[in-house]
Amino acid sequence: MDKKTEFPVLPVVQADPQQGLSPAQVRARLDGGLSNRSPNSNTRTVPQIICENLFTFFNLIFLVLGVALALVGSFKNMMFLLVAAANAGIGIFQEVRAKRAVDKLTLVAAGTLTAIRDGQPVSVPTDQLVRDDIVEFASGDQICADAVVRSGELQVNESLLTGEPDAIVKHPGDVLRSGSFVVAGRCRAQLTQVGPESYAARLATEAKHNVRSSKSEMMRSLSRLITVVGIALIPLGVLLFYKHYASSQQALPLRDSIESTVAALVGMIPEGLYLLTSIAIAASCLKLSKQRVLAQDMNCIETLAHVDVLCVDKTGTITEPGMEVTDVHPLDTERFPYERIEAILAAFYSGEQPDNETARAMIAQFGSTGSDWKAVRRIPFSSETKWSAADFGKNGCYLVGAPEFILGPRYEDVRLQLGELGGCRCLLLAAYDGKPARDLDHRAVTPIAAIYLSNQIRPDAAETFRYFASQGVSIRVISGDNPLTVSQVAARAGIRDAERYVDASTLKTEEDYLRAVRDYTVFGRVTPEQKRHLIRAFKAVGRTVAMTGDGVNDVLALKEADCGIAMASGSQAASQVAQLVLLDSQFSAMPGILGEGRRVINNIQRAAALFLVKNIFSFAFTILTILLGISYPLQSIQLTLISSLTIGIPSFFLALEPNYALVEGKFLRNVVRRAMPGGLSNVSMVLLASCIVSAMNLPDSALDMFTVWILATVGIFTLYHVSRPFTRLRIAVLVTISAAMIFSLLVFPGFFELSLPGRKTIALLIVLLLACPTVMKFYLLIFDRRMARRDRKKEQKSEKT
Repeated sequence: MDKKTEFPVLPVVQADPQQGLSPAQVRARLDGGLSNRSPNSNTRTVPQIICENLFTFFNLIFLVLGVALALVGSFKNMMFLLVAAANAGIGIFQEVRAKRAVDKLTLVAAGTLTAIRDGQPVSVPTDQLVRDDIVEFASGDQICADAVVRSGELQVNESLLTGEPDAIVKHPGDVLRSGSFVVAGRCRAQLTQVGPESYAARLATEAKHNVRSSKSEMMRSLSRLITVVGIALIPLGVLLFYKHYASSQQALPLRDSIESTVAALVGMIPEGLYLLTSIAIAASCLKLSKQRVLAQDMNCIETLAHVDVLCVDKTGTITEPGMEVTDVHPLDTERFPYERIEAILAAFYSGEQPDNETARAMIAQFGSTGSDWKAVRRIPFSSETKWSAADFGKNGCYLVGAPEFILGPRYEDVRLQLGELGGCRCLLLAAYDGKPARDLDHRAVTPIAAIYLSNQIRPDAAETFRYFASQGVSIRVISGDNPLTVSQVAARAGIRDAERYVDASTLKTEEDYLRAVRDYTVFGRVTPEQKRHLIRAFKAVGRTVAMTGDGVNDVLALKEADCGIAMASGSQAASQVAQLVLLDSQFSAMPGILGEGRRVINNIQRAAALFLVKNIFSFAFTILTILLGISYPLQSIQLTLISSLTIGIPSFFLALEPNYALVEGKFLRNVVRRAMPGGLSNVSMVLLASCIVSAMNLPDSALDMFTVWILATVGIFTLYHVSRPFTRLRIAVLVTISAAMIFSLLVFPGFFELSLPGRKTIALLIVLLLACPTVMKFYLLIFDRRMARRDRKKEQKSEKT
């Protein structure tokens, strides 16, 4: 039974800020599950992860085959079980690592705070606070639960949650959100939502929901292929065993029948391809780690190869994290020359404690010189007023803040005089005649100077964005800042179509978001929830999305994206949720990551075609063996030679090559398109050879020889086709493999249980081998035309949609 249902619902009480809750009220809330304890993780347990990776259909097939071999004592033929064990081990490792990383996710640090209980201040661990508690918050504290200010006043920085850098003043009656920090002031607040009901806990829970190292499109395709083949193997295995052991005129012993059946069935499953894929991606992750990139989910390597939209934030990605003063533009040089402006700003910021990036930049520029002026009164910056003030008595009273808020209706009159610096934040320094209050008398304001601040564009940003544009990856900027400012910064960084911007506060419906992702490049005033909506909208229109972020406000979007990429210098929560973490927080590492993903996937697709040629032949010829009553013309040692020279060795070299072309189409479709002509060519030519042997009354050894040479020739031609366009390495591999195959078959035929051909069989062999390229070209032409028609239909359907 859920704990909350065991107790009656406790009514909310408005506790006296000076008295707080009584011990009895605190105990009732602890017993009723209303404490501020973090919710339990909703991720799967380690045993569940192990079970899900061990008890798969893939592993069941090999387990049954392994048990059959064990029963007849054929242990040396059970090596294929190592492949299944390696696949399961890699999957378990990835799933457990993803679970542990996300289980650590917390947006509120554990600690102690002062609560008022029974009229006395008491130090209480944050997880022992209860709903309705009166808690004192002061400068430096983190708000541990949602609350309402009951007395006092304080400034709160919510950038961890919203991305907005400015401190917000909270008065009695205002809401405090868990996860934010107190930068100044003191208050007593009443907790309203605690534990799993608080804003930070709900955000963390959403980030943890359904977390798993999900299989990539490539791995899912391989799993589906293995499942289909596995289902077909059940009746095929039974029929093959019956044919070998019971129905054949020359029945085999039980052990030989089981070994032959298992060998044929294992030959139909691309288990080596599955393992090669896992190892290749793991090696790619290791390579990225040497480039200071942590891959927390191996499958993101493939996802990156398909990315066609990259969503970035302004601060920390396009620009450096900090701000600096770019320019000071005097507005009345006669009354306020630059020296006077500098003296005013030095006094304004001297001795001040910065609470945001803007204040830090102003203090760094002006506050370090010191000043003899003493402020008799200060008004801190407020998100409501958008300005701060300092009264220096006989030296005057001054304001610094947003020009439109300080000048009010007069702003349009002096707007042109203020000037404009693209992508910069403009602050106005103004003198004030009187004592400023929340409602300024705009007629008492005298503009003195416009101060421009900016985040410096990262030196490598423009080059990085040019690379992505050349690779067909669209850059979209998602930021909580003013959309015009973000647009100007994006333009300075060289992002295409940066002038197409929208204020996200105008987006209300799902249709608005879908239209926006099609029409705009820059999105400003975006909330954390809207970031996730935008990512979903991109995916809804068929885009593969990568998202970069560094704050808690990016957590939901990072989790929603096809690939989340976090800067290590940002919040811990972002790094825990993301699939990739840039350890040096350098956005310039992104081209290398994208290229590595494309290299791995393109090369695996090439290697996969080599694997599937053999699997297609084995599967098809096994069926023909059962239907036509012919014998299977290959032995395991012969398959080992063909697999090693036409699959294993070439795939190793192909997997190491640089190959950064854009990945197009679906993995399985691309692989089958390359492999099917070779597989069908093998079947057709071996059938033709079988007919010739039967018609000419040649011995079975002749068919064995013809089959080996045919499979070797088709395998080399398949390697020829998947190696295009040729490089020196590919030509060298093709020539070496061809020479090694010819040498092995001519010099060591006895080792591979082949007999040397006589004159008659040599002539037939030459004819068959010369026919192989023609037959393969025929199948290639058929498949190319069919795929072309399919592509045209898909394009027409897409255009209609």
